[in-house]
Amino acid sequence: MSRSAHPAGPRHGDVLPEGHFTAPPADLNALDPRVWAQTVARTGEGAVAVGGLDVRALAEEFGTPAYVLDEADFRARCRAWRDAFGQDADVFYAGKAFLSRAVVRWLHEEGLNLDVCSGGELATALAAGMPPERIALHGNNKSTEEIARAVEAGVGRIVLDSFQEIARVAHVARALGRRQPVQIRVTVGVEAHTHEFIATAHEDQKFGLALAGGQAAEAVRRVLGLESLELTGIHSHIGSQIFDMAGFEVSARRVVGLLTEVRDEHGVELPEIDLGGGLGIAYTPEDDPREPHEIAKALGDIVTRECEAAGLAVPRLSVEPGRAIVGPTAFTLYEVGTLKELEGLRTYVSVDGGMSDNIRTALYDAEYTVALVSRSSEAEPMLSRVVGKHCESGDIVVRDAFLPADLAPGDLLAVPATGAYCRSMASNYNHALRPPVVAVRDGQAREIVRRETEEDLLRLDVG
Repeated sequence: MSRSAHPAGPRHGDVLPEGHFTAPPADLNALDPRVWAQTVARTGEGAVAVGGLDVRALAEEFGTPAYVLDEADFRARCRAWRDAFGQDADVFYAGKAFLSRAVVRWLHEEGLNLDVCSGGELATALAAGMPPERIALHGNNKSTEEIARAVEAGVGRIVLDSFQEIARVAHVARALGRRQPVQIRVTVGVEAHTHEFIATAHEDQKFGLALAGGQAAEAVRRVLGLESLELTGIHSHIGSQIFDMAGFEVSARRVVGLLTEVRDEHGVELPEIDLGGGLGIAYTPEDDPREPHEIAKALGDIVTRECEAAGLAVPRLSVEPGRAIVGPTAFTLYEVGTLKELEGLRTYVSVDGGMSDNIRTALYDAEYTVALVSRSSEAEPMLSRVVGKHCESGDIVVRDAFLPADLAPGDLLAVPATGAYCRSMASNYNHALRPPVVAVRDGQAREIVRRETEEDLLRLDVG
């Protein structure tokens, strides 16, 4: 798969597309480091370990399904992004990918900032001790209560998403006697090479103020005229799971064009530019994501070149990786329940989770890989579809995969690259209990988000 492609492609039916699988992998026991967390490896006994702990022991202690997060890998990726961009840029972790108080503490300790997009995410950040000046608040329909809490806390920036929100934030800030730093989110007319449902910069969508038609320029004029708001820069986000940097180049050129207009019309050079996130990760071995240092150099070169051409001072650059940090650091651990062979097609492998813990396959046609992790096997490969236990025909976890033909109930499977959006988008469909998030590091494991219980479920049902 090229860097300009996205794993969410056309929906498969019950028959595999021609040429989708030319041959099974050479070794079903191999764990490709491109899709697995850094400390994942097979032991001498053939089972898989992460952070020095056997997955069989993790399943026994914490149950299945469970999200297993490699803390050392998460921290290493934070440092890689921080070091790649250096002191002259800001890295905001996009909390929507996955957020917990433990994660907030790790971000703080590793020197990253945090982007939140709801009152709940803001509450988590503040409860875990993230300095408010290192928090950015996003969202296309922030409530007055959310805005007030952010302004009172002293967040470093609020990203404005509409004309109504300009007035709303200005009113709250004035009432609280504050001058709130803000950025304006603009839609730049770039549709990144990504799935239709997660491309967010073309004009016909709910986010931001369009450059086309002068919306963004009018937003700048209004903000500059309000004493309770301090306009620090322009924000752009062009999509998600992007491998190709061409979209960022077009976006940066258009944002710099707006900065030039602001200078020429208002005599103000805005000091910041945020190009958002959306950088892709490897869900399958065919994916080819860029490393943080490549991304940093490419984005830095793009912004510098465009500003020099426009005669502008180079603004401070911000980026917002979320998936690119947490996505590869976790896998979901399942137990096999039943197997159904459809002769001439595939074998359906049912696990004890499903679309309640990973909606992305059903929602985006996302592709994943899967491995038998409780043991190794020399059996022949078996074309399989890993499905969940929910009352829904679209309850698919891994659409097409090869697993050993001796797979049996009780075996443990793991689906890698599930650190981003799986727990964040998890649900109680069929009254399923959401799995725990288990952090593993240096031979120690602990729940950082505990498993839901039936008591949790019933507590909200007031009868």
